[in-house]
Amino acid sequence: MNNRPADPGSAGERLLQSHLGTTERAAVFYDRQVQPRLTPMMREFVQQQTMVFLSTADAAGNCDTGFRAGPPGFVIDLDADTLTYPEYRGNGVHAGNGNILENPHLGLLFIDFTHHHIGLHVNGRAKVVSDAEQRSVYPHLPVDTAQSRKPALWVHLTVDEAYVQCSKYIPHLEPAPRPRGATANRPKDSDYFVAPAPAPDHRRPVEHATGHPLPVMEHERLRLLPDQA
Repeated sequence: MNNRPADPGSAGERLLQSHLGTTERAAVFYDRQVQPRLTPMMREFVQQQTMVFLSTADAAGNCDTGFRAGPPGFVIDLDADTLTYPEYRGNGVHAGNGNILENPHLGLLFIDFTHHHIGLHVNGRAKVVSDAEQRSVYPHLPVDTAQSRKPALWVHLTVDEAYVQCSKYIPHLEPAPRPRGATANRPKDSDYFVAPAPAPDHRRPVEHATGHPLPVMEHERLRLLPDQA
């Protein structure tokens, strides 16, 4: 399921460029900046990043944005065409990963707020795979990728395009440890924007991972079958 046109830019982009008179300027950007795979400098940049913003949409086009963070290089460049990053237990909703099952298009935005004040867009086609499946193909992946947590899943991205995010409006941020005691009067994350939850019912059964293979949407099944032949 890859309906991205062969040339960079969507029909909507080109319509606005024509309306606003920026077609020639955009063509220069497409020709020089939009790359079909990660350049060596892009790969080096990804290896240094500790955070990424991500965007997904379900089959109906309903969007979701996300944020992931970890040690430098937690998003791993497997090669110039492929990135992967771990997913952990979280809140159990799997909004972004659920979208990937319906619609494999995934956008990543890396931003360096502290040194060079530059960003990198990476767009491509993603799939969600189990930890065991990913390690069977890439055994060199780190075991404890963040705070001694074991990944529950991996998102595996095949790059379609990558291009620069200019520095003009990227703010400068100074890395600093979290101040101690600053959260004493702060609500828990789960209560921050909503009323506190009722006391848990300890009689309810505990949820456990099923151990079954990950669900596969029909478009993903069709895409994977030729590779399995």
